[in-house]
Amino acid sequence: MALVNESYYQPPFFLLSGIPGLEESHIWISIPLSIMYGIAILGNCLIIHIIYKNSSLHEPQYIFLSMLAATDTGMSVSTLPTVLNVFLLNHREIEFHGCLAQMFFIHTFSSMESAILLAMAFDRFVAICNPLRYTMVLTYSRITQMGLAAVARGVGLMAPLPILLKRLPFCKSIILSHSFCFHPDVMKLACGSIHVNIIYGLTLVLCSFGVDSIFIVLSYALILKTVVHIASREGQLKALNTCVSHIVTVLIFYVPLIALALIHRIGKYHSPLPHVTMSNIFLFLTPVLNPLVYSVKTKQIRNALCKRLVLKVQL
Repeated sequence: MALVNESYYQPPFFLLSGIPGLEESHIWISIPLSIMYGIAILGNCLIIHIIYKNSSLHEPQYIFLSMLAATDTGMSVSTLPTVLNVFLLNHREIEFHGCLAQMFFIHTFSSMESAILLAMAFDRFVAICNPLRYTMVLTYSRITQMGLAAVARGVGLMAPLPILLKRLPFCKSIILSHSFCFHPDVMKLACGSIHVNIIYGLTLVLCSFGVDSIFIVLSYALILKTVVHIASREGQLKALNTCVSHIVTVLIFYVPLIALALIHRIGKYHSPLPHVTMSNIFLFLTPVLNPLVYSVKTKQIRNALCKRLVLKVQL
């Protein structure tokens, strides 16, 4: 009886879900998913390698980009085992503590990415609004501190999430809506009071993603104000062109994130398809598109990549 009560309080495992209504096609869906994971991991690792090997790219803008690529790699690695297990092998079980660990890493890397995007916005702000002090403000030690602060904030804010979930009884169901563990999804399976979890989750969103997005918008408002006062049209376009890649990356990250948060908190759907679709867009497309955006839109990265490929071919 003690074992029954213990399992009633804390299930030994959860069951992950794929895409509702397309269960018979999961094996075929696994093919593009595998390709996307390959592009995400190889693309971001290539960005890191290129920046590390080229001393001309050891500048604040590219160091922050390597941090972003490392975060995207961590995000992909966090979800890859369970997603491919579900779609490729139809293995849906995930151990309870393993689920909490995966959830922690997914949310931690998301918070870190948001902080790094803010740091990149600050980099563009200093470069355009105060270029003479650029190297004085963004020193290597300060960049390192900003990176460590992003990691510390992510770990510190997200560490209570699994602890708060672990204290709850789970007696409604063990079936999750996604092919990975996501905090709102796991939280809804609890049959105890989740008011603390809801309040803390909302606080996390406001204190990390909310604050970051406000400062990013403020940075670009100041950048736009500075650009408007540049005398030549060519100078204005050149200044704005240095921000295009970052703006696209911010939109890729924040638009699905905001949509997913709204769906989980205020969306009422009979079908779980909207939840699944937006969560997959957020977790899969961001690591895939970021290296492609910077490879296409950033001349220095593109040139270094071409040189690296030419050397490989010659060898």
